[in-house]
Amino acid sequence: MAKKVVATLKTGDAKSFVKCIKMVKSPKTGAYQFKEEVVNAEHAKDFFKK
Repeated sequence: MAKKVVATLKTGDAKSFVKCIKMVKSPKTGAYQFKEEVVNAEHAKDFFKK
């Protein structure tokens, strides 16, 4: 699946998108989870501030 996402992001105007992966600690269990999101390159810093 990852190859398909990367391949579709490189076409046309979609080059300005990036895939952000953030590690978040669960408040209930204390285990770490990964949050993934495809965002515009301009909004990448906002994703990590949340």
